[in-house]
Amino acid sequence: MSSLEAQLLGRIAEAGPMSLADYMATCLMHPEFGYYTTHDPFGTAGDFITAPEISQMFGELLGLCLAQVWLDQGRPARFLLAELGPGRGTLMADVLRATRGVPGFGDAAEVHLVEGSDALRAVQRRVIAGDVIWHDRVESLPDGPLFLLANEFFDALPIRQFQRSGDGWRERVVGATAGRLAMGLSGAVTRPALAERLEDTREGDIVETCGPAEAVAAEIGARIAGHGGAALIVDYGDWRSLGDTFQAVKGHVPVDPLAEPGAADLTAHVDFEALARAASPAVHTRLTPQGVFLERLGIGARAEALARNLSGPALETHLAAYRRLTEAEEMGRLFKVLGLYPQGTTPPPGLEP
Repeated sequence: MSSLEAQLLGRIAEAGPMSLADYMATCLMHPEFGYYTTHDPFGTAGDFITAPEISQMFGELLGLCLAQVWLDQGRPARFLLAELGPGRGTLMADVLRATRGVPGFGDAAEVHLVEGSDALRAVQRRVIAGDVIWHDRVESLPDGPLFLLANEFFDALPIRQFQRSGDGWRERVVGATAGRLAMGLSGAVTRPALAERLEDTREGDIVETCGPAEAVAAEIGARIAGHGGAALIVDYGDWRSLGDTFQAVKGHVPVDPLAEPGAADLTAHVDFEALARAASPAVHTRLTPQGVFLERLGIGARAEALARNLSGPALETHLAAYRRLTEAEEMGRLFKVLGLYPQGTTPPPGLEP
């Protein structure tokens, strides 16, 4: 039994079962035993690979997308180029490299990274050239036009799960059985925010909510509506939450989320409808599959241009990366893109209002 599991069992014995949100937050960010405070989870040697690690094309196209929005909004002389949960810093490094050719963009950009892990901040310092300002929370970003990226950020925020029971709800919680962690159900709970979900759910259906995600989306939306800018949110999920999507990955393989707390990545699918609602008064685009979005931005032409200088295994790896990012059977359909932008302005390229 790990030290973190022993601590969790002790808390449960003293205070009773905990919400799934409390469990996730503890497993991911415990100062001594948390997953993100003790691991570098990215890449082939880690537990999962994100789109920026698969190919430089992903970051290049997202960076040029934001640069076009900057041009469309009158080239503000100073703006925040921000990323939430920047991982190893690969995405931001690719964005900065790709936008060097956009006159004035680099001079006007202030790079801000919202990152809670000291270990990952150390990696980002080595990868990203130039001045960078780090933040623990999105609320500490300074005022100004905000051009923001969030790739696989919201899926790691702690969720709660509620199971339909008659005309009401019971919360799924983490308790203990025979000295091990186990899922259970609370008694009936009142959740006014889920009242409308009685219309599209049946007995036993599970609905997930994520208060922290909605709070972050509200902060981003208010800043974009008030100061200008845009946000590109890329993650797996769908327009509306339905079903149990809580999952764990270790060594690129799905594992039991309760088996090794602190040793595996914990995530859940993103409810994009909840994010869009929370981000008002900023305007949201249609939810678009990642593959469609990247193709609209010209990833096919970019892949072809890069392929001209490659051969053999390097060419095969490059083409496999292109397929992984865009094909429906890979990341192309599972991952979605939501854009946020100010009322009365043009939506980000590749996305529709």
